[in-house]
Amino acid sequence: MLLALAIGAPVRADAGTGPAQHHVIANIALCMVSASAFGFLMQLLRQPLILGYILAGVLIGPIGLGVIAEHADVITISEIGLILLLFMIGLEIDLQRMLAAGRVVLLAGLLQFPICVGLALALVTTLGALGFDVGGGFAPLYAAVALSLSSTMIVVKLLYDKSELDTLAGRITVGILVVQDVWAIIVLAVQPNLSDPRLPALLQTFTVGGVLVVAAFMASKYVLPRLFHAVAKLPELLLILSLGWCFLLCLVAADPRIGLSMEMGALIAGVSLATFPYNLDVLGKVVTIRDFFITLFFVALGMQIPLPRARAVLLALLMALIALAVRVVGVFGILQVAKTGHRVSLLTTINLAQVSEFSLVILTLGVGFGHVSRETLTGIVWVFSLTAVGSTYLITYSHGLQRALGAMLIGLGVRDVAGVEEGAAPHRECPIVILGFFRIASSFLFEAARRHQHLLPLIKVVDFNPQVKRRLDAMGVACVYGDVSHRDTLLHANLNGAKVVLCTIPDTILKGTSNRNLLRAVRALCPDAQIVLTADSPSAARSLYAAGADYVIQPSAVSGSALIPVVEQALHQTLEALKDEATGELTERHEVLP
Repeated sequence: MLLALAIGAPVRADAGTGPAQHHVIANIALCMVSASAFGFLMQLLRQPLILGYILAGVLIGPIGLGVIAEHADVITISEIGLILLLFMIGLEIDLQRMLAAGRVVLLAGLLQFPICVGLALALVTTLGALGFDVGGGFAPLYAAVALSLSSTMIVVKLLYDKSELDTLAGRITVGILVVQDVWAIIVLAVQPNLSDPRLPALLQTFTVGGVLVVAAFMASKYVLPRLFHAVAKLPELLLILSLGWCFLLCLVAADPRIGLSMEMGALIAGVSLATFPYNLDVLGKVVTIRDFFITLFFVALGMQIPLPRARAVLLALLMALIALAVRVVGVFGILQVAKTGHRVSLLTTINLAQVSEFSLVILTLGVGFGHVSRETLTGIVWVFSLTAVGSTYLITYSHGLQRALGAMLIGLGVRDVAGVEEGAAPHRECPIVILGFFRIASSFLFEAARRHQHLLPLIKVVDFNPQVKRRLDAMGVACVYGDVSHRDTLLHANLNGAKVVLCTIPDTILKGTSNRNLLRAVRALCPDAQIVLTADSPSAARSLYAAGADYVIQPSAVSGSALIPVVEQALHQTLEALKDEATGELTERHEVLP
C-alpha cells in the first residue's frame, strides 16, 4: 500500500499537465492497486472482498489521503460494472428451476421480502420519530427495501466453504436469495416511476417492461440460438455477442419512450439467456470483466463516503439490528409455520442476517433518480459493512449459535416440530440404525426398497431434516427427528437393541460432531453393535479403524473401483451401452433425496 501511495502522489501531481485520458487512467490504476491491497487484507482476515474495496475507496478518496480528489470519471466508468453485475444476476436466475424448488422455498421467498419491508419501514419510521435523521421523502422506504435483501455473494461463498450448500438449510437459503433477486427486479422496474406513482404510469411501466421481456425471450428462443451456434467455436466472439445483446437491451430499456433503466435492460438480457446451453460459458467469460468494473464501482462508492459522525454510526448500528429483527419474523417465523423445525429455521435465518450488495445498487440508482440523498446511501453502506463483518462470524459459528438459540426456544416453551419432548418414551428398538441421512443413506434405502424389502422394517433413521422424516414416515421406515451430535438424541433414539449402526456422512459434512465422536458415543450405548462409519480419505479410514470401527466406507475408493470398467470399455469401444443402462436406471431411481 505504501508503494501504491508513493506511485500515486507523483501521478496525481502530473495529471493536470498531461492529456485528460491519462488522468482518468491514472485514477483507475490507483483504484485497482489499492483495491488489490485491501482485497488481500480482507482475504487474510476472512472478510468479504467488497468490504475491502469500499475501504480502499475511503482511503484514497477525499476524506482519506486525498490521492484521488476528482472521482467523477471513475464513478462514470464504474457504472459499467453495475450493468454487468445485473446482467450476471439475470444469467443466474433460472425461473424453471426456481418454480421447481418446492413449496417451502417458494412460500418463504414470496412472503419474506414484503413482510420484512413492512416491518423495517415501520421501525425506520419509528427511529425518525425518535429524532434520528433517517432522511425524508422516499428515504425510509429505500432503507426498508435495502434492509430486507440479503447478500448472495457473501452467503454462497461462506456456505460453499462450509460444504453446506446442499443441506436443507442451504437449499432454502439459496432459494430465498433467488426469489429476493426477482423482488429486486420488481423494485428496479418501479423505481423510475416512484416520484409519480400513479396507477396509469405504473401500468405503463409494467406493460412496456412486459413487452420488452416477451420480445427478449422470443429473440432468445428463435433468433439468438442460431447466432450463438454459429460462433460457438469462437470463444471471444461468443463473449462479444453476449455483451452486445446485454447492451442492446440496455439501450432499448433506457430509451425515453420505454422509460426503464439501463440496469433493468441488463437484467432482462441476462434472464433471457439463463436457459441457454451456452449460459455457463457466457458466465465464465463475463465474470472476469464484471469483476474489474464492479471493483471500480465499490471503490468509487467508498470515495463518496463522508466522515462519520457518532450519531450516524449509532443510526447504522440500530438499522443493522432492524435488519436482524425483521428476519426473525420474515424468515424464522415463516419457516416455523412451514414446520421446517428449529434447526433449519434458525440456520436459514442466521445465513440471511446481512444486507445485500444489491441494496447498494438500488440506493445508488435512487440517488441518481433524486429519490434519496447521498447521506442515506452512506448510512446503508455503513449497515452493509457492519452486517457483512458480523455475518461472516455468524455463519462460521452458526451451528453452535443454533444449538444455543434452539435450547432457549424450547426453554421458552416453543415446541420443535417432531422434536424430543422431555419425559417422552424412547423409540422402539430396531436392529439397523442410520445416524444422519444424506446421499449414501438415501441410495442405500432405495436399494433396500428395490431388492431387499425385508430390511425396511428393521431400519431406523436418526436425522434432523423434517422433509426426510415425512418421506420416511410415508415409506413406513422408522425415523427419529433429532441431531445426532447430541447424546440425548441418541439416548432417546433407543440404540440398545441395535446390531448394526451406520453413519454414512463424512466429517466434512457432519456438523457438531465427527465419525470418531459418534463411534465413542455409540460404543458406550450399545457395545455389541457392529459400527460402520465413513471417511473422506485413506488416512481418515485408517484412523477410524484404529479407534475401533468395524468397517469404514471410503466413497472415493468405491468410485475409483467403479471407474476402472468404464475406462476399460472406453478404450476398446464406445460407452453408449453403459450410458443407456445408466440413464435407464436413473429414470427409475426415485430416492428420498432427489
